[in-house]
Amino acid sequence: MATVESLATVYIVDDDPAVRDAIRCLVESVGLQAETFSSATDFLKTYRPHIAGCLILDVRMAGMSGLDLQEELARRGSRLPIIIISGHGDIPMAVQAVKRGALDFLEKPFRNQILLDRINEALKLDALRRGQEAQLTRIESRIAMLTTREQQVLELLIEGKTSKEIARKMGLSPRTVETHRSHIMQKLEANSLAELVRMVLNAKRHA
Repeated sequence: MATVESLATVYIVDDDPAVRDAIRCLVESVGLQAETFSSATDFLKTYRPHIAGCLILDVRMAGMSGLDLQEELARRGSRLPIIIISGHGDIPMAVQAVKRGALDFLEKPFRNQILLDRINEALKLDALRRGQEAQLTRIESRIAMLTTREQQVLELLIEGKTSKEIARKMGLSPRTVETHRSHIMQKLEANSLAELVRMVLNAKRHA
């Protein structure tokens, strides 16, 4: 069975055709899919955010630089893991890229195995992030399925209120509150109150 990582695409953006081809051959030699681009602009024209993968990016290029591309992807909300490759004179720029969120930078020339190791790390990170985002989407959709009364009860549960306190505040019987609570747990597929609270708070933080 194919893994998420094996279905991912390794994007290579470098204005040096020899470097592009060498990295592409290396990536494809271990069974990964690669797409190459000679400029940041060409990459942006065809990049599909829903496709899993990572980006290998030359920090210094004609036109839009690697830093500019990184900034543009961040502006678009992309969380695509980025590996920066740089020449010796570009190290300050590469360090700046890492501070902005790039996974790592490699100075040319670099060992093939080191690059492959970084690619594997990047693809695993991308798969983890996408899994978390999918889980958050599921939680948000389940919360949206709650009735207005259930959402009111849920908010008070998140505040740490007991069923009796919720009953007094909402003018309900404790048994009715317990019924609502049971329905909430079922709809959100939470096995415990602690899990329910963690799920909802996590969804709120990323809303």
